[in-house]
Amino acid sequence: MSNPIGDPGHGHSPAAWTAVIIMLVGVAIGTFFFFLDMPVVVWISAGIVLIGALVGWGMSKAGYGANGPKYAPKDH
Repeated sequence: MSNPIGDPGHGHSPAAWTAVIIMLVGVAIGTFFFFLDMPVVVWISAGIVLIGALVGWGMSKAGYGANGPKYAPKDH
């Protein structure tokens, strides 16, 4: 099915979903421990967010991005 409006996918790929889920977990942990005044865990959660971005980038380079050869888009 062709896409009449030229929608590039806006992150509907395994790489994007994986990155967003990892980063959401990192932000949730960081927010919770920020209110508990535990700065070490907040900084660890910032690292988790960075790891999520790197995982998404790596998966995109491995072909799981929106235009990658290992990604099969679904019809809407």
